[in-house]
Amino acid sequence: ESMAQTDIAPSRLERARQKLSDLLAAAPDKRVAIVVFAGSAHTVLPLTSDHDIARNYLFALNTDIAPRPGKFPEYALGAIDKALANTAYSASIVWVTDGLGSDSPGLINSWCRRSPHHSLFFGIGSVEDGSTPLARTRLEDIAHSCNGDYVEVAIDDRDVRSIVAKLSNSYRIIDDEALPWLDGGYPLVFPAMLLSLLWFRKGWTRVWSWWLLLPLLTLPADSGWAQAARDRAITQSPISEEYESSWLEQVTDTFALLWLSPDQYGRLLLSLEQPEHAARVFEHPLWQATAHYYAGEFQQAATLFTRQDSDAALFNEANAHAHRRDYIRALARYQALLKRNPHFPGARENHDWVQGIVDDINRLSESQPDEAGVSSEDIDPEDDPQIGDGADVKLAEMEQRQQYSAEELLASPETAAMWLRNVQQDPSDFLSTKFSIQLQERGVSEP
Repeated sequence: ESMAQTDIAPSRLERARQKLSDLLAAAPDKRVAIVVFAGSAHTVLPLTSDHDIARNYLFALNTDIAPRPGKFPEYALGAIDKALANTAYSASIVWVTDGLGSDSPGLINSWCRRSPHHSLFFGIGSVEDGSTPLARTRLEDIAHSCNGDYVEVAIDDRDVRSIVAKLSNSYRIIDDEALPWLDGGYPLVFPAMLLSLLWFRKGWTRVWSWWLLLPLLTLPADSGWAQAARDRAITQSPISEEYESSWLEQVTDTFALLWLSPDQYGRLLLSLEQPEHAARVFEHPLWQATAHYYAGEFQQAATLFTRQDSDAALFNEANAHAHRRDYIRALARYQALLKRNPHFPGARENHDWVQGIVDDINRLSESQPDEAGVSSEDIDPEDDPQIGDGADVKLAEMEQRQQYSAEELLASPETAAMWLRNVQQDPSDFLSTKFSIQLQERGVSEP
């Protein structure tokens, strides 16, 4: 559901569809397949050279067709292997997403090490306030570990041109088996060894640290370098428009991140009861969700809790929905948890508590008196009947539809063309039903 956010107009998903349509136009001779993932992964279209069909299915995708919430690209690995099982050459996988699950990097990296295919991660999103932030750092890290590439969405066509260039380069390198491999870095080993000797002298670590901090201490707070440092430090979380970090906080963050990982620093801030600050520092989605939860930002917490497929994450997601008074969704998540693990601590009690709130709301609604309206006794039979504006539309909908037999369609090209124009061309409902059936039959991923 984070792909439905509108920090990138008109929405992340709509922009992704537009970019992929441009990518298809830029590579008209390539065979393509489409695999989608949320809390489960499904093949939308196997390898095909028909880009018109690919566009049709591409623009039918929406966040409502996913039968299970989440963000687990690793569940798509089986579908990718199945789609490329009969290909003689290596392919390129364009991962289009705004984030990863908590266990995604390790699983995808393991797959990359044994796979001959090239991976390119296309980041869709921003770090605007009020939205689930683009996991830029995690996507860049996984692209690097897979020896792949990372491209971020742009307002013009620079991103599509960059993807086409990187895909072309990967095809060229893969196809050229005679390309010699040259290790040219050996002469740099000796200067590096000399520099490394300085780190063995007592006290030199502190000296190097102060020299690294000297430019930061001498620059004014509003400099471009300080702004860039702040952006790098908090790219994983939205920046509130009302919030503007102080110069001292920027220095503290920069210094702390020299010695601690972002997640370690975030846990320190969380223990110091600074959940808003911690949410801007964390990179791991589960820790981000926890920080948002303690900060009272329950919508973002619920979205991020879906990025781990565990009973605890499902329980916390349901709690977040309950805190933001989305009781129906909270009740559904509690029921899903109890179906998976009936003995999870606190799940039954919270479910019954939320169910009681829903029952109270329903009883209150039923006890409310009906709104005053015009009854049939108040209408003068001598007056002309009042016809609403939508009467003509309703009558048109009630008209008998023309039915055609197969013989009539085959006999008349005009009738066949008219029938084809009325055929439902949006496969969204079909995909939604198909994915739900697949989830029940085979689980979250293809074998």
